[in-house]
Amino acid sequence: MSYAFIGSYFLNPYYARFEEALNLASTRLLETTSTVAGSSSYGSEYGLSPQPPYTLVRAKNVGMTSILIFARDPTSISQIEEAECGFGASDMGNKGAVGLRVTWSGGMAKSTELTFVATHLAAMEWNLKKRNANWRSIVAGLTFKNPRSVLPVGFPANKPPVLHLDRSGAGDRAPQPPRAGSVDSSEAEEEEDERLLYSPSSSFSSSDPSEQLTPSQSAALQDISIFKPSSHLFVAGDLNYRISSTTPPPLSQFPSFDPDSPNHYSHFFERDQLTHERLAGRTFHGMEEAPVTFGPTYKFDVLDSPKGAVNEAAVRKGSKVNGVPEVPWKFAPHRWPGWCDRVLFSAAEGNGEDEGVEVEGYDAFPVLGSSDHRPVWFRAKVPVLGVVQENRGKELKGAELGSQHPRRKNLPVPVDVDAWQRRRVARRKEMVVGWSAFVWSTQEGAMVLATVLLMVLGSCWLLRGW
Repeated sequence: MSYAFIGSYFLNPYYARFEEALNLASTRLLETTSTVAGSSSYGSEYGLSPQPPYTLVRAKNVGMTSILIFARDPTSISQIEEAECGFGASDMGNKGAVGLRVTWSGGMAKSTELTFVATHLAAMEWNLKKRNANWRSIVAGLTFKNPRSVLPVGFPANKPPVLHLDRSGAGDRAPQPPRAGSVDSSEAEEEEDERLLYSPSSSFSSSDPSEQLTPSQSAALQDISIFKPSSHLFVAGDLNYRISSTTPPPLSQFPSFDPDSPNHYSHFFERDQLTHERLAGRTFHGMEEAPVTFGPTYKFDVLDSPKGAVNEAAVRKGSKVNGVPEVPWKFAPHRWPGWCDRVLFSAAEGNGEDEGVEVEGYDAFPVLGSSDHRPVWFRAKVPVLGVVQENRGKELKGAELGSQHPRRKNLPVPVDVDAWQRRRVARRKEMVVGWSAFVWSTQEGAMVLATVLLMVLGSCWLLRGW
């Protein structure tokens, strides 16, 4: 946490190792699927050559959540914009989201815009509504420009009372189950959450923003949000949605990877919270997900030996996945296995109904020895919509004159115009927490502290000698 809160300087070594792993893996894939010039030499016997297949274009983090963009041709990427928001303790980034928006040209006359968001939502089974709240915080606060810069000076004229929302990112204890015979108040609580979540603090002086904003100003606010209509949107990360709001009782039946088993994981996915909440319109509004055909991605206990492992037979047999020996594992007994790690997308507005994201692959990696999650990967093709983006200004002028501005993407919550100010305050808190943790919990910090202490003692000794 100390490294993540201080800044990218301490994270660069991690980024470098990730880049190296990506290029080694991509080289192996390219060698088996194509004869791309210059790619086969990289990673020969796990060495490094001057021309890796992919180059890191930009890295950005908020707290412990990072996003990295790599490109085969870095010159094809331009107009890079960054965004971040925190919804952890005191709006800090121990839970949060980070975004990058880029324009891709690829040497073509046309270009297209891509928006990528990485996020880590609230943990624990019972925090379903908090995860939905985190998503709304992303829509309201993850903006690629300061919302104040696209609004008239002094807007809004009359600020509403500040609503202190719970942004802690995770509760400290599970909610108590209702007493027998009591009335379930969940619906009333949900309505109250909706009222709060749809009114970001200090956003507008009216419940209807259109009363104060012209159509072009409303469109300008949406264009700096993640829901810019002319940009393809991809959201990925540890979304933490589970299959139950309670922990599993003893002797619970866990998902099986045996397709003939009545406990095959496909039957458990029917209880997936993210799918239910998304289809009900309570989270990830207007976004799509490719069919989930892989098993749970959380929570795994990595074992020291094959004994008792779910994949005991495969480990003892010496089975390998892509040349790497299988890791012995079992599901953690105190958590329901779930599909926490996901990728969702929303295509840009195109010229026709056939314009959309063409998914080519969506799957999970094998269990890793260094994590209790399985990472997921997603591969897709997107249409190049340069003509649509060039006509964006003309559409806004038409909207200014009162015409109906066509939008398939609508903001589920208003943009919070004070999000950047709050983020600056939270960033100062992160620096204080980060440097404090650095000094007291890392070897480098201990060395700095010892050096300062020696300097103070040395100075005192010299002063006494004079």
